[in-house]
Amino acid sequence: MRVLITGATGFVGPHVVDAVRAVCGEGTAVIATSRTATSHPAIGDAEALDVTNPQAVEAAIVRHRPSHVIHLAGIAAPTEAAKSPEVAWNVHVQGTLNLARTILEKAHDCWLVNAGTGLVYGASAASGLPLDEGTLLAPLDDYGVTKAAADLALGALARRGLKCVRMRPFNHTGAGQTEAFVIPAFAMQIAEIEAGLKEPIIRVGNLDAERDFLDVRDVATAYALAAANSRGSEPGTILNIASGKALRIGDALAGLLSLSRVAIKVEQDPARMRPSDLPSVVGNSDKARQLLAWQPTYTIEQTLADVLLDCRKRIAR
Repeated sequence: MRVLITGATGFVGPHVVDAVRAVCGEGTAVIATSRTATSHPAIGDAEALDVTNPQAVEAAIVRHRPSHVIHLAGIAAPTEAAKSPEVAWNVHVQGTLNLARTILEKAHDCWLVNAGTGLVYGASAASGLPLDEGTLLAPLDDYGVTKAAADLALGALARRGLKCVRMRPFNHTGAGQTEAFVIPAFAMQIAEIEAGLKEPIIRVGNLDAERDFLDVRDVATAYALAAANSRGSEPGTILNIASGKALRIGDALAGLLSLSRVAIKVEQDPARMRPSDLPSVVGNSDKARQLLAWQPTYTIEQTLADVLLDCRKRIAR
């Protein structure tokens, strides 16, 4: 196997590199790419590949002739997509189309594993039921809409012969994730308080929303398994990656606080007390369990501990 990974130097990328080598074998060639050429401590050198540049995409596919492309490149946080929706459309939709069309035309036997998101289901979560792959797509923001558009475009191209697997992971976190996400945001505040950099108070908004959380390492394993098992897949296959369990945001905070080295007060900030549009979002990943023999292996307690330890190390540095 020759696996080209876009966005390999982002939060998820290094975990995917590790997972591909573990699942597909050390003999698997991994071509790590990033928007600009860089050296990453966990994966080594990553060559430049701007997925929004169709000429660059074609040159990379023709030069490397991958058997698989795992497409991670994108805007990581919904808040960032909201600030620059035109960038989100260009990266998520046009960038994905550049890859898909080049594979279809220049590397017909190559499989594309696309990293989408469970946020494509959006308002459908109001039903309160676990969301499976047949749930209506009803995204609520620029991030979800652009990811849904790319996902649907790949489905249409699969009918024309594109070999692709459309992954829809739900919330995932772990060491190295930015504070644009709720669990590392809480953990970093705790680490700063432990280091004496902040007063021992965390001010919060609505803690009652429930979300389906996974460890990033479990998500990375799912991507690697999708690549390893692609030959037996139906082109255009959709796979949810989810724990199937609802975690209350307040309980995630309580779990982190239980690991704190100092006493910390939690105060509600009225300015942050906005009701959640979706009180509970939970995914159904039975299909991935059946087709990939995948299931989560990390407990939320282990994940929270790893995130807090990472934040402590970052503060120490």
